[in-house]
Amino acid sequence: MLVTGGAGFIGSNFVRTALDTDPELRLVNVDALTYAGHLASLGGVAEAHELRYTFVHADIRAVDAVRKLFAEHDIDTVVHLAAESHVDRSIDGPVDFIDTNIRGTANLLEAARSAWRDREDVRFHHVSTDEVFGSLGAEGLFSETTPYDPSSPYSASKAAADHLVRAWHRTYGLPVTLSNCSNNYGPYQFPEKLVPLMILNALGDKKLPVYGEGANVRDWLHVEDHCRALDLVVRRGRPGRTYNIGGHNERTNLEVVHGVCDLLDELRPLAGGGGRRELVKFVPDRPGHDLRYAIDADRIASELGWKPAYDFDTGLRATVEWYLDNQDWCEEVMRDQYDGSRLGLQT
Repeated sequence: MLVTGGAGFIGSNFVRTALDTDPELRLVNVDALTYAGHLASLGGVAEAHELRYTFVHADIRAVDAVRKLFAEHDIDTVVHLAAESHVDRSIDGPVDFIDTNIRGTANLLEAARSAWRDREDVRFHHVSTDEVFGSLGAEGLFSETTPYDPSSPYSASKAAADHLVRAWHRTYGLPVTLSNCSNNYGPYQFPEKLVPLMILNALGDKKLPVYGEGANVRDWLHVEDHCRALDLVVRRGRPGRTYNIGGHNERTNLEVVHGVCDLLDELRPLAGGGGRRELVKFVPDRPGHDLRYAIDADRIASELGWKPAYDFDTGLRATVEWYLDNQDWCEEVMRDQYDGSRLGLQT
């Protein structure tokens, strides 16, 4: 199995899940180690799995490097997670997202097509996002047949990549599956994203920036639940099929921030008393900020038997506890990479 982006948030969690699930699996992890990919997120993996695990430092935008992976490692399965993934950064620098998410995906598809020819005992799984569907109103859910309507450079680049994967299946017969997931949270998430940013800011007695009125709704999915779902889709999903993966945990952004504050007040009380909700500061909204996302995950439940193990309250508590117990990891990945400042203000 080739996992792209395996030093990132979802990738590093998936590498652990895949190796722990299948004791005979050989896994090659390729990552460019950009600001959000860190070997620190893979601590202990190589030691625990020895000859079954290989890390390759390479960029999926490099055609020769991608083809070399297939030639040298006898790859029969690809789980494609490598992507530029932060909406705010895509507002500041959209071309990087186009380059990695679209051209990088095309490079992988072509390398797989060349290496596999007419083989059917292979699988290319592409991991995408619910953001490709755009914004929901107060009611309704995203299904696998919801029309695409991306709002940001990030979601537009992921939508384009999704279309390429489907085209390679329909035109060339490449055995592919796709998944579109809701907002992930959990261990090893780079602290530019909402949950870890709020945890670290609150611990540092810094303001907690909430966009607009904090009314935007997301369906929160614990990363371990997502990784179990991905493993099922890769092994048992029908070629050409798309599976939506959601946590059934809709919360407004303000509810999430308040939940983080309350847990930290319980687990790490302020010396002088008081509560961290007082640190919340409402800031100008993100351009093109979608109001609500929510996933209909009936297909993966009915066809593959998946359902999330974490409800949001349990998952958020486990996540806050992980960040409290892993401050060294936070300091290492943020060093000279990100100071917590606001991104995506350019219009």
